[in-house]
Amino acid sequence: MAHVLSVCISEKRGTVKKPVEEIKLKLDHGIIGDAHAGSWHRQISLLGNESVDRMRKMGLVLDAGVFAENILTEGIVLNTLPIGTHLRIGKSLIEVTQIGKECHHGCVIREKTGFCVMPTDGIFAKVLEEGTIKSGDEITIEK
Repeated sequence: MAHVLSVCISEKRGTVKKPVEEIKLKLDHGIIGDAHAGSWHRQISLLGNESVDRMRKMGLVLDAGVFAENILTEGIVLNTLPIGTHLRIGKSLIEVTQIGKECHHGCVIREKTGFCVMPTDGIFAKVLEEGTIKSGDEITIEK
């Protein structure tokens, strides 16, 4: 079963996101209180813990949020989901809008290892149905 391991936010862009107890999703906005919220296609970022584990095998100590992901997942291969896929997380519904992204200039992880998983494994989504997401919530593919 796919589920949420951690939820994270940051108040400022370009910073590591910090774990929080829950996140609240707002239609046409994203996560309330997160710096990346707004009326655009990258309202929420997701990354699989399986991808983070690949980086941990390089000797890095990596906590949730270090890749600026809002939702750290387990049990689902995110980067294989087609754009347009609908994911039900708890009572919320999100739509996958982008797979991967370019690392920002000065990415500390890329500088240390020569590699970063976010450009290939991270995904982005927008809110279709509002709700609250917390650690342990089940993730199901609806479309």
